[in-house]
Amino acid sequence: MPVSVFDLFKIGIGPSSSHTVGPMRAAADFASALESQGVLDDCQRVEIRLYGSLSSTGKGHATDVAVVMGLMGERPDQIDPDTITPRINAIREGGHLLLGGRQRIPFSEATDLVFIDEPLPFHPNGMRLAVFDAKGSVLFTNTYFSVGGGFVVDESQTGQTLEELKSALPYPFKSARELLRLCQTHGLRVSRLMLENEKTWRSEKEIREGLVQIWRAMQSCVQRGLHQQGVLPGGLNVKRRAHRLYASLRASSGSNIISTTLSAMDWVNLYALSVNEENAAGGRMVTAPTNGAAGIIPAVLHYYMTFNPQSTEDDAVEFLLAAGAVGVLCKENASISGAEVGCQGEVGSACAMAAAGLTEILGGTPEQVENAAEIGLEHNLGLTCDPVGGLVQVPCIERNAIAAIKAINATQLALRGDGSHFISLDKVILTMRETGRDMQDKYKETSKGGLAVNTIEC
Repeated sequence: MPVSVFDLFKIGIGPSSSHTVGPMRAAADFASALESQGVLDDCQRVEIRLYGSLSSTGKGHATDVAVVMGLMGERPDQIDPDTITPRINAIREGGHLLLGGRQRIPFSEATDLVFIDEPLPFHPNGMRLAVFDAKGSVLFTNTYFSVGGGFVVDESQTGQTLEELKSALPYPFKSARELLRLCQTHGLRVSRLMLENEKTWRSEKEIREGLVQIWRAMQSCVQRGLHQQGVLPGGLNVKRRAHRLYASLRASSGSNIISTTLSAMDWVNLYALSVNEENAAGGRMVTAPTNGAAGIIPAVLHYYMTFNPQSTEDDAVEFLLAAGAVGVLCKENASISGAEVGCQGEVGSACAMAAAGLTEILGGTPEQVENAAEIGLEHNLGLTCDPVGGLVQVPCIERNAIAAIKAINATQLALRGDGSHFISLDKVILTMRETGRDMQDKYKETSKGGLAVNTIEC
């Protein structure tokens, strides 16, 4: 299917879109298939095999927990994050899980959950699920790939392309060049063109209401993060900073951030830290377009919406639509998966998307929107994904704050120009794809290189 803005922005849970949200969705789809295949009642054992990056950082990203929850019929946009730990503890103590939410079967992580560092051919984030009857015969099996941003494909879909499906859209585009040509030909802003394409699947009312719901979920995540204290889970003993920074900013400047440039940067940093600390703690999230980069778009949009008295929720809708156009290009022509191209595909794409969205609602032309996105992505090229301890904490949390500021700067540069520039967004996306191919696997969400191995523990 062509990529929708609602594919890029999905309500889920932390700490990872490709390692938590995607695997939970895949496992829930598998459990549903057992019901539709008529084999659920005969299931007596399930086996989970996690491959490649899902194996290497699966524990730190709670992939194992996510798959178990999915097998019990839970989905990331519906599950209450606060119930996960006690339910997992009950499974470990009792040695059983409810497959599909109703079929009680024995389950032991030691024997039924296998980590295999070698990746499957199609994508680094692979998982294979199988169920067996009382005699040990295979009843049903399927292989899934979590390809970034919570997107999931199974083995039957790996040979499909998007080309034949593009014609269903009123304004199909495969490149930024085509997007700009369509905007010029039909006199459309980027957000309006995206809205018309989205109407292929939903009414305009449903689109606007859905994006407002996404925006409100982002706001809730920011607000929750501002009031949480303590240490993040996982063993690194990383302290939450957002609450302390929030108290400090309120005490020093109240709600007026216009006084100094540094103060403005502080607030943007705060919003990004708040979101990504919530993500690291496994809280309610919105992929934007991934969890590892989920703080950038909310930080930039929250900053604009909070401190612009004239802002409305229509601005948030237009922001997300324009950002979505850039996200579609990044995903289809390169990748938004850290396991595939490194963090340039996550933070780099999110930075480009945020810059595009902000430029759009500040009145930028389509050419300026494309320019802002190009600047945001270009200056994240080569960014590696090397999370310490396999946790989405160091360097991920601060990296989102830096990229949020970078997105705003990209917008400022683009709006000061006329949209013309030396390197196109298409060339930068192509470069990201090629750089990702050249990047060693140890720098692509495996925690086998970079900061992940050079950090000295005191």
